[in-house]
Amino acid sequence: MAAADVVTTMVPARTRRSTRRAVRVIWRRDLIRFVDDPTRIAAWLIQPLLFLFVMGTGLQTLSDQSTHGVKLTTFIFPGVVAMALIYSAMFSAASLVWDRELGFLRELMIAPIRRSSIILGKCLGGATIAASQGVVVLLLAGLVDVPYDAAMLLGMFGLELLVAFTVTAFGVFVATTIKQAQTFTNVMQMLVIPMIFTSGALYPISGLPTWLGLLSRLNPLTYAVDPMRRLVFDHLDVSSGAIGTLAPGVTWWGWHVPVGVEVLMLLVMGGALIAVSVFKFTRTE
Repeated sequence: MAAADVVTTMVPARTRRSTRRAVRVIWRRDLIRFVDDPTRIAAWLIQPLLFLFVMGTGLQTLSDQSTHGVKLTTFIFPGVVAMALIYSAMFSAASLVWDRELGFLRELMIAPIRRSSIILGKCLGGATIAASQGVVVLLLAGLVDVPYDAAMLLGMFGLELLVAFTVTAFGVFVATTIKQAQTFTNVMQMLVIPMIFTSGALYPISGLPTWLGLLSRLNPLTYAVDPMRRLVFDHLDVSSGAIGTLAPGVTWWGWHVPVGVEVLMLLVMGGALIAVSVFKFTRTE
């Protein structure tokens, strides 16, 4: 009886080039899925726009006496930009959970690539999608009396990229913990809504009750909304009283937190969340 033939296979080595390629492929796949689903695009934009044009316009008569002549839609515009980023980034991370349920993640796991490239590709894909949604809302600035100032638009775009990446990293972190898509959606809803309402996106954080002010300062999204609002108000022709009431900045025990510190906090938070997500992903999958 002839000896069975032995088939030799060779698995390609994991290199930096293969890692970059894996990140690029996963990033591109998420973008293709997003572009091919216009209903998803419209759904994610509707809620922020409802807050901006329906709620903002409808509550204008109640806020005339407290906004120092600034339209409510102008005030909440930076918060709505942040909301568009948050909703899009958080739920973009859901693709990791769906990939697990549909079996696609299993194929990625046996591929000769680093598992960290899967997480990084998901974060970059979600951040790109979220930033594109934020740009759409940013283009509506003129409709709410926010000037199309080049410096402001570039600054807002830079903040959008940072916030989109950090929030997506948070969503991916949650996705590495939760295995079922329905559970992930419920948890995201439970987290996103309180975080938005305590971030100062829809009202000033100055003069709040002590307990609400504390929650606001503990909320990471506060440090995403605040630099956007301060950047917008720096380019508005409004009184110092309006700035002091509507865009006073965040304080810690009387110390005004600089924008640079807020940006650094977001940067560190995003990096830390990715590191933890990679650790959890490589240990539990």
